[in-house]
Amino acid sequence: MIRPPTGLAGHGIDKSFGRRRVLANAELEVTSGEVVALVGENGAGKSTLLRICAGLLRPDAGKVSLRGRLGHCPQATGLFDLLTPAEHLVLFGAARGLPPSEALAAGEALLGELHFRGALGLRVRELSEGSRQKLSLVLALLGDPEVLLLDEPYQGFDHGSYVSFWDQVAHWREGGRAVVVVTHLLAERALVDRVVELAAPDGDRGRSPA
Repeated sequence: MIRPPTGLAGHGIDKSFGRRRVLANAELEVTSGEVVALVGENGAGKSTLLRICAGLLRPDAGKVSLRGRLGHCPQATGLFDLLTPAEHLVLFGAARGLPPSEALAAGEALLGELHFRGALGLRVRELSEGSRQKLSLVLALLGDPEVLLLDEPYQGFDHGSYVSFWDQVAHWREGGRAVVVVTHLLAERALVDRVVELAAPDGDRGRSPA
């Protein structure tokens, strides 16, 4: 399916938490049919920048513009331990305007593509780390977003699931999605179109990750 031009652009992004400056004049752009890797040392502000671009944090300075629907998969899954995957699909699907039957059908299909090995009726706390991460990724994909912000979305994946994830990334690119993936692995740079590297603001190197 050919999609209209979509994407995201963040320019001049500054962010501090108290006296700790996390981002200084950070930039991030991604357009339709492009996969961008966001890299940088611990404390460089990769997750903070993604949360700002997703509208979850307000920057101290700078501007973010978005063209298209957004899907965000955070590094920490943020799932509800006592709910089942099926209940998560219905709940998050409702936020996307999807009726329960449509959210379940779409979610089950996406989980199958990622080789999800859990049961939809199990509580999340009973799932493996990899299965929880796959569920979190699928929740970001509900509603067919045009822009994807993925913060190390393959944590806990086995090798086969990891390979399948990057196959899916290539498929999303071919479908015209704009994709940003936070990664620490140099080998993945060959799988993306462009690399954006963040550096910790001067004086903040070695601080806790953000």
